[in-house]
Amino acid sequence: MSKTIVLMGAPGAGKGTQARLLQERLNLPQISTGDILRARAQESDALAEEIRTVQAAGKLASDDLVMRVVQERTAKPDSANGYVLDGFPRTPAQADMLERLAKEQGNEIAAILVDVPYELLEKRATGRRSCPVCGEIYNVYSKPSLKEGYCDRHPESRLVQRADDTAEKIKVRLDTYNEQTKPLIDYYQKSGRLRRVDGTKDEETIHHEIRNMLGSAERGAA
Repeated sequence: MSKTIVLMGAPGAGKGTQARLLQERLNLPQISTGDILRARAQESDALAEEIRTVQAAGKLASDDLVMRVVQERTAKPDSANGYVLDGFPRTPAQADMLERLAKEQGNEIAAILVDVPYELLEKRATGRRSCPVCGEIYNVYSKPSLKEGYCDRHPESRLVQRADDTAEKIKVRLDTYNEQTKPLIDYYQKSGRLRRVDGTKDEETIHHEIRNMLGSAERGAA
């Protein structure tokens, strides 16, 4: 059965890296709601106009609007064998909507939490750097690039730090994450489908543990 993979993790937990590895190695699209909302807003139809109106007002997209965009994106041919969701669902209400969508698509939902202690998350986030070309993520403390300040894959590309990767802003983000995501974690915990992976391990070990949790080690070469 195809899988709808819900990846959860606090800022700096390595969720984005694991989503990318699943995309590359299982040939499943990584679907970020933030990315698809921004991309969809550039089009010229009623849905795009609705998204632009919400963005212009500085409001969060409603559950219904996000769900329509997710449903549209996951109906594309590249999602036929499953997909990885990054940043969705964010609330139990969205999780309920995803349940209905997965049932319609004949998919099984796999909810995986990349679990990392708070103090390590703060260090990871303040040290995080990324390549503006390929999106590869590095960390000055735990995963430095071979040449300081430059991407290994694109040696001409200088690594950048996100403007909100400061200690003060990270504390706010982590507090917000804990407040908003705990109900979602409880949602999947109660359903018996939540799987936790130790996010303090190296990324390859985490990836293989996730693959084992998905029961998909036979799909795609690692």
